[in-house]
Amino acid sequence: MTLRVLTGITTTGTPHLGNYVGSIRAAVRASRQPGVQSFYFLADYHALIKCDEPARIQRSTLEIAASWLAAGLEPARVTFYRQSDIPEIPELTWLLTCVAGKGLLNRAHAYKAMLDKNAAAGQDADNDVTAGLFMYPVLMAADILLFSAHQVPVGRDQIQHIEMARDMAASFNHLYGERLTLPSALIDDSVATLPGLDGRKMSKSYDNTIALFAPAEQLRRQIMSIVTDSRAPGEPKDTEGSALYQIHRAFADDDEAAALTRAFADGIAWADAKQQLFERIEREIGPMRERYAELMAHPEEVERLLQAGAQKARAIATPFMRELRHAVGLRPMSAPSVVATPKAAAKSALPTFKQYREADGRFYFKLTDAAGRTLLQSRAFDAPREAGQAVKRLQNEGAAALKELAPQLDLSASQTEDHIAQALALLMQAAAQ
Repeated sequence: MTLRVLTGITTTGTPHLGNYVGSIRAAVRASRQPGVQSFYFLADYHALIKCDEPARIQRSTLEIAASWLAAGLEPARVTFYRQSDIPEIPELTWLLTCVAGKGLLNRAHAYKAMLDKNAAAGQDADNDVTAGLFMYPVLMAADILLFSAHQVPVGRDQIQHIEMARDMAASFNHLYGERLTLPSALIDDSVATLPGLDGRKMSKSYDNTIALFAPAEQLRRQIMSIVTDSRAPGEPKDTEGSALYQIHRAFADDDEAAALTRAFADGIAWADAKQQLFERIEREIGPMRERYAELMAHPEEVERLLQAGAQKARAIATPFMRELRHAVGLRPMSAPSVVATPKAAAKSALPTFKQYREADGRFYFKLTDAAGRTLLQSRAFDAPREAGQAVKRLQNEGAAALKELAPQLDLSASQTEDHIAQALALLMQAAAQ
């Protein structure tokens, strides 16, 4: 089986070194692995949630596409496309909207953060909360599920979106048959998070970024402005907590990093250390800059590549969407019909939690499907309240609670994680309705 991996990039800003180290470089390398089918898309629909400046979105789309191509992404090896060129994505978004419980979306981190922000400011809970922000996880799920992605590389703060996509896919599959692939989050803890000019995480929000393909002299000026301490030349300097050292480490090999570590201990001057950092980054980024400038000067070439990518993507999306339309009943009158499952029957087919006490005097629970098959078995609890609390977490949080509760579960006696996740998603959907 070919592994499908999908990555999206929101088009709201100019790529910086943090984007390159944290996403672009690793993704380009991964795209060359045998047996992997890679999908990379420019998430311009997602950008509309955050940005109401059309020119900025258009410019960012070009800058991001040019950055990925200059960094070595090969369109012939991958599927590289713009989200808005794939009409099947918003169509699947609507189908998923019709199975996604509001309770599930209420728990989305971005939405809850807005509620907390408004509460802290003494404003109405829904102030500045658009339907786009609320439905953001559904659009993201459509991006993933339309291409049957098996893995989605994300940071730890994005895991929830993958879990929500799994919940929606499980709900859809329960109603219409096994058609959507349940994705998994791919976490790479070895990927660096770069500090910015002020030592905080490099982010446009902090205005502390180092532009990825700025002219060499501008790159040098930005590196020279990295905040350091007041230790003079000749005084030993700490690598721990040094933004300059961390940025260098993200580009250097082990020998280069060891050499700079020794230089820090020997009291290298900050200006000399910054010059070394500039030269090391320039060796890697410099050769890409010419290609980037060429693409920025010829946006029609970027557009041609994106349109070719959209054609490749739609060759997968269009027939799959046709299948999904048929599954939900959006069919020609001449198409054969199927007997609909009554809602009451669907309710009775829900999985069930059962709590019980064994002869050893201890308390247990299990999750069973409609046929009575055990999907998930707990270990022993000393008190019924402890078992009940674990059950409540699984009911409220779904598959997201599995990892944390693993010590309390007998996973060796359970079904596969996909079966468990699907059952929990169904319970959450029923509770939300």
